[in-house]
Amino acid sequence: MKKHLHFLLALAVVLLMPLLMQSGSLASEVLIFGLAAMGCNLLLGFTGLLSFGQGVFFGLGSYTIALTLTRWPLPMPLALLLAMVLGALGAAIVGWVAIRQKGTYFVMLTLAFSQMFYFIAYTATGITGGDNGLMDIPRPSISVLGHTLWSLASPWQFYGFVAAVFLLAFWLLQTVSRSTFGRTLLAVRDNEERAGAIGYNLKLLKLQAFVISGAVTGLAGALHAMMTGIAPLSNAEYHTSEMILVMTVIGGAGNLFASVLGSAFYVLMADWLSSLWPRWLLLLGLVLMAVSLWMQRGLWGLGESAWRRIRSKLENQHD
Repeated sequence: MKKHLHFLLALAVVLLMPLLMQSGSLASEVLIFGLAAMGCNLLLGFTGLLSFGQGVFFGLGSYTIALTLTRWPLPMPLALLLAMVLGALGAAIVGWVAIRQKGTYFVMLTLAFSQMFYFIAYTATGITGGDNGLMDIPRPSISVLGHTLWSLASPWQFYGFVAAVFLLAFWLLQTVSRSTFGRTLLAVRDNEERAGAIGYNLKLLKLQAFVISGAVTGLAGALHAMMTGIAPLSNAEYHTSEMILVMTVIGGAGNLFASVLGSAFYVLMADWLSSLWPRWLLLLGLVLMAVSLWMQRGLWGLGESAWRRIRSKLENQHD
């Protein structure tokens, strides 16, 4: 039961959001950024790599789905698959260069790639639309031989599709994290020198983690572009990398379900605070300071601590 607990919690979130939220687009955004945060968590929480390059993969996914659904029409499932492939390819390039350094220099390299990709996207107006982005991205229905199986026209219909993709990706990433490969990544995170001395190919392991992270983040970027109907330049900005990283830290590194908590907290808090005060990012900064000072294991760690206290009190009462 414990093995499947996190997946059941993710399923509960997917089923409860339509009952608790009025906006299908906002609910979809929570799951989409949950995907992006899970991709980041595979690097930060499982491999110990602090990457500021996630916006590159997110932007690649957004632009790929926009181009394949507007200029080079492809069936939507194939377009999503291509977005994942290009996200993985971008991650392979970034990772191949960045993993040659450690610590601060690794972070600087991923940040340099993020800035470089932004300026390429800004100047390549014929492909990316430049500052205007790519607009009028359709949400085609899932059809077989001309028969519509699943319409994605309304926000809640699209949420159902996003939820199905999210749960599949969550299950696959959970399988990866519990496999020998996932446990080896934890060994690299905890003691890289010892893992290398045992004989593990550290560069290959890190590169594989990058590729998987890039594929998942590219998928998230593609779904986000379909949700909004636009692939904006902001999806390729450094701010997007920062936002995904913040969601991962708020939720808790090293736990896939925690990524969903982090994305839900960030997206819903941003939506609420922005309606109260235009400078809501100042308030978010205070939240991040609190997380850094008193919640270093994120929301998941806070929940675990609270559960231990409750269980301890219940056990004491029975005694």
